[in-house]
Amino acid sequence: MTDPTVPFLRTPDANFAELADYPFAPHYLDIDGLRMHYLDEGPAEGPVALLVHGMPTWSYLYRSIIPPLVAAGYRCIAPDHLGFGRSDKPTDQAWYGIARHTTNLTRLIETLDLRQMMIFVQDWGGPTGLAQVATMPDRFERLVIMNTWLHHDGYEYTPGIRRWIEQNLPGGLFRDHVPERFGWGSLMAVATQRATPQDALFPLLTGGSATLSPEADAVRCAYDAPFAGLGEAGVTGPRQFPLSIPAHDHARGNGDAQVQHFAAICATRLPVHFVWGLADDVFTGEWGRRWRSLIPHATWAEFDDAGHFLQDTHGERIAAEVLLHAR
Repeated sequence: MTDPTVPFLRTPDANFAELADYPFAPHYLDIDGLRMHYLDEGPAEGPVALLVHGMPTWSYLYRSIIPPLVAAGYRCIAPDHLGFGRSDKPTDQAWYGIARHTTNLTRLIETLDLRQMMIFVQDWGGPTGLAQVATMPDRFERLVIMNTWLHHDGYEYTPGIRRWIEQNLPGGLFRDHVPERFGWGSLMAVATQRATPQDALFPLLTGGSATLSPEADAVRCAYDAPFAGLGEAGVTGPRQFPLSIPAHDHARGNGDAQVQHFAAICATRLPVHFVWGLADDVFTGEWGRRWRSLIPHATWAEFDDAGHFLQDTHGERIAAEVLLHAR
């Protein structure tokens, strides 16, 4: 069913034609006239690995996790939230909210009738993905929780999170300079420690050119691809995610629902495996260990050299770790 009241932009397919290490075929689900992209790799009858991304990433984030999971017999489903990746990008700020993203993911699960799922979540994949486990637990068999959170009473938002909110408010560094100056891809090259701010960002602020290695430039291109050529309206999605954090906007971040989902996840009997990057000032190792302690049967793995976007930098190690525990 088409909803003509939702204005949106669609990224040209050509933007994704030559991305490094991303050989996957696109699939689409219609959601009220908007096209939601997802990957569907591996045997159709295999157990499902549902891989949920956050901000400002997309299914490209899981590019090195998918092949070993497929080799182990898993069917990998990796959606792009609307506003991100190859999915359509609504341009109305008011359209965006975590409850809506959560509902969209539910529709994908129900439409594809996904069951026997092992879910991978990180960043905003936590609130949107773990909501599915909390409300449809019978569809899931295992949880893999990486550098994320669920809002709940007493949760302390780190200075890293609060800085991220401030930087994305009007007048903030990222709000004023992304994407006009350096784009999300340049930020991701820095965030994944493939480039320094001095090489990737500072020259652009003064009208110069970034100095990037071939690997860093490939990553920059891949994370810029969803938004390249769309202008300011095309990045409405990543603009709104930071402003939806319940510390800033409790309603848009569906804070009350997250409180309930946090309780449900902490009470789950499903196997839970935490995989945490300790070089993250947003969701720290201290917080990850504390969450793990609330789920007595949960297991834990930590990577000292992994940051916030550990799937991007440590994908093969994550897959090996998870498959070891999933046996």
